[in-house]
Amino acid sequence: MRAAILKKQKPIEENPLEIVEISEPVPENREIRVKISYCGICHTDLHIVKGDLPLKKIPVIPGHQIIGIVDKMGNGVKKFKEGDRVGIPWLNSTCGRCYYCKNGMENLCDGAKFTGYHVDGGYSEYTVVSEDFAYKVPEEFVDIKTAPLFCAGVIGFRALRLSNVREGSILGLFGFGASAHIVIQVAKYLNCRVFVFSRSEKHRKMAEKLGAEWTGTINDKPPDSIESGIIFAPAGDIVIEALKILKKGGTLALAGIYMSPIPGIEYKLIYNERSIKSVANSTRQDVIDFLEIARKVPVHPEVQVFPLEQANHALTLLKHGKINGAGVLQI
Repeated sequence: MRAAILKKQKPIEENPLEIVEISEPVPENREIRVKISYCGICHTDLHIVKGDLPLKKIPVIPGHQIIGIVDKMGNGVKKFKEGDRVGIPWLNSTCGRCYYCKNGMENLCDGAKFTGYHVDGGYSEYTVVSEDFAYKVPEEFVDIKTAPLFCAGVIGFRALRLSNVREGSILGLFGFGASAHIVIQVAKYLNCRVFVFSRSEKHRKMAEKLGAEWTGTINDKPPDSIESGIIFAPAGDIVIEALKILKKGGTLALAGIYMSPIPGIEYKLIYNERSIKSVANSTRQDVIDFLEIARKVPVHPEVQVFPLEQANHALTLLKHGKINGAGVLQI
């Protein structure tokens, strides 16, 4: 099968992903093999490829927003049958025994493994996964627009929850890429007023098209303070600016797996019970809940499609903020 493999972390401009032919994976007990149709690209993939995150497996096939068809099954599979359309997200497995797993926080499991990081992911024609960590795709979802739901959508949804957003409240989104352009659709479904901060004029225009009440850069003043905020951009200094416009008792959720250092925070910025909450991975229940609300909204991701052979190019565009909506590899 064809796969884009990372053998050594390098700047994305050096084209670290190599297109190679390797053997197709074989599903083991209670695993399914998925013939992949599309895989979304993510900033986490970029952080893995260029060395912001330490490698857990080498070589590794990145990619964790996977859509495909079950084409082979190991022994004991009960949840799926051949021909089922499934999605595979970032969370690939957990221990199921630790404090976190037993208390509804499996996303924090110390023994968790992640797709495209600890195990090979979706920048390939086939992958295998435990039946317990794959999800049936609702019939009304179209493959090409569904891949981003399995990370950009799910992590954005978890961040929205952790921001303590309420129906009709004022939400600030800082950065407007794949995840934010899905989150705003859910937020509008909840009748929220949404303010979007982005340095990209193109992204601000998309936000307006999707219902943002106000858009600007981080240096601009919005018409009101925000009650909840989600920071998608991996820039720690944005935390300070966001706190300046956060109402008393408000919450900032930090949605990225990686962020540059946050500058020193004056106590007055977090006084009056303002909170900062990091978002770490997601649970299986998050995926189930998000797919249901995405169906109700309904969520319609904007996608830019690239062939697998252009994986390096697609990630380069992602790095420089030149993808409007979500980038997707067609396998």
